[in-house]
Amino acid sequence: MHRIIENNKFNFKKKYGQNFLVDENILKKIVLCSDIQENTLVIEIGVGSGNLTKEIAKVAKNVIGYEIDNNLEPINTKTLGSLPNVEIIYDDFLERDIASDIVKYEYDHLYVIANLPYYITTPIIAKLIYNNVKIDKMIIMVQKEVGERLSAKPDCKEYNSLTIFINYYFEVTKMFDVSKNVFVPRPNVDSSIIQLNRRGKKPFLNNEELFFKLIRDAFQFKRKTLKNNLKNYDLTKVAETLKKYDLDLTVRAEHLTIKQFIDIANNL
Repeated sequence: MHRIIENNKFNFKKKYGQNFLVDENILKKIVLCSDIQENTLVIEIGVGSGNLTKEIAKVAKNVIGYEIDNNLEPINTKTLGSLPNVEIIYDDFLERDIASDIVKYEYDHLYVIANLPYYITTPIIAKLIYNNVKIDKMIIMVQKEVGERLSAKPDCKEYNSLTIFINYYFEVTKMFDVSKNVFVPRPNVDSSIIQLNRRGKKPFLNNEELFFKLIRDAFQFKRKTLKNNLKNYDLTKVAETLKKYDLDLTVRAEHLTIKQFIDIANNL
């Protein structure tokens, strides 16, 4: 695959965060740990040179891939053109209507498997959460630092508002790390494979919008207490809820569990 890229004299574009995974063992490991069930449609974001796409297509019923750089089309035509269960859309994933793109497919399970461009990881995850199709599972490669945030637990420095946002919708598991040395060109940082399984039943919230605003505000200044970060909220009600957990307003956001934040939001 690396030779195909070289033979086509492909110019990597920094603006698209193009770092292609070329290690076959890692590619196979990603697909294996994805545990793709029978009759599954897989969405891939950032097809690149089709390395991962080709492995996914061996086990998925269908693969629909998104690639923003249409200069990769000649390469992918050579490597993926003969695969009848693969469709590549050359467009910006963030501008697509996913429901319209997949309406023609019949499937029992919908997965996302992707090596996400580091510079737009969060917008892509947010789109996948808020789109109007039900994704059962996501297996995504992200910058190692982001992976640590997504899978963080309370009382550690990586735990933040993004952690809670993602964990409200999905159960998050860190699968394994990927060295920067298995990419072309080599990025500056290592990566992690993160698995997100959609929660069968989300915790009850009176007001999701209020909950997510509360989370953002609580973590706004990480070294400040809730009393300082939430001064625009009804602190009496916040204190009431915290008392149930033997806590008070001097606690910092990083010490609270998702359940405790949900309790505060519902009380507000």
